[in-house]
Amino acid sequence: MINAIDPNQLLTQMRAAQAQASQQTNPLAQTQNVGTSEVDFSNLMKSAVNKVNETQQTSGTLRTAFEMGDPNVSLADAMIASQKASVAFQATLQVRNKLVEAYKEVMRMSV
Repeated sequence: MINAIDPNQLLTQMRAAQAQASQQTNPLAQTQNVGTSEVDFSNLMKSAVNKVNETQQTSGTLRTAFEMGDPNVSLADAMIASQKASVAFQATLQVRNKLVEAYKEVMRMSV
C-alpha cells in the first residue's frame, strides 16, 4: 500500500526547515551568542560557506539514496534537505551581493 503524503504536513516541515536553515546562516545570530568579544569576519564567512557546502552535500547524498531506492530515506526527507540547501545557498548569495555592493560603494568614495 502506498502511503500518501499530507501536503499540509510537508509544507509545515519545509517551513520549519527553512526557518532552521536561515538561523544557521544568519551571522548576526551567531555573533549575539559570542557576547562582547571580537569576531573575525573572515572566519565567520568561511564557517558560513562551509555550513552551506555541508548542507548541499547532505542534500545530494539523501537525494541519491532516495533515487537508488534506499528504504531508510523518504521523499519528504530528501525534499526537506533540498529546501534547506536552497535556502542556505540563497541566503549566502544575498550576503555576498550586499558585500559586493558595500565594497563598490566604499571604492566610489573620494578620499
